[in-house]
Amino acid sequence: MYTPAHFDESRPEVLHALMREHPFGLLVTQSDAGLSANGIPFLFDAQRGPLGTLRAHVARGNPVWREARQDAESLVVFQGPQAYVSPSWYATKAQTGMVVPTWNYVMVQARGRLQVRDDPEWVLQLVSELTDRHEAPRDAPWKVADAPQGFTQGLLKAIVGLEIELASLEGKWKVSQNRPAADREGVITGLARQGSEMSHAMAAQVKQPGNAG
Repeated sequence: MYTPAHFDESRPEVLHALMREHPFGLLVTQSDAGLSANGIPFLFDAQRGPLGTLRAHVARGNPVWREARQDAESLVVFQGPQAYVSPSWYATKAQTGMVVPTWNYVMVQARGRLQVRDDPEWVLQLVSELTDRHEAPRDAPWKVADAPQGFTQGLLKAIVGLEIELASLEGKWKVSQNRPAADREGVITGLARQGSEMSHAMAAQVKQPGNAG
């Protein structure tokens, strides 16, 4: 990933937070037929392996678990807030006019060798943890154990686990760090006025002191 120094983000806690807050990653694998991309919700565990481990599951009918090369690295891309930035928001526009549009975004790219876990107990543990993670904010969280055991056991036969111990973790935070403070304030105001959840999330990223460049 092309990452100029002022957009580079290498703090583990920041990268880990994005993967947990935006767990739906794009898994890119290699096979004899070429590249394949699958959108999958992942569970990240920072305590497994030097850089952490990603776990997920796919339908048994999805050929990725049979065809993906395990002797080469796979890539998982996590995308956080992103937004168009209008040059009209920059204070510099009124001063010089030398401004152009851009796109702000935050992204994490994780790489490692994919391992298949075709083990019902392993998969049950994963789906239980994944469910608990996303049900936690609810007043009455649903649990895997709430479903009839026979029903659950039948579904487990239809999915296969995937695990990737990470060999590299890269972050790119393109959030107007390369603009003067007045331009950054203009971006924050412009995004806030748009009113969408995504634009507010990006405005919050631009405000972060650690992103000031």
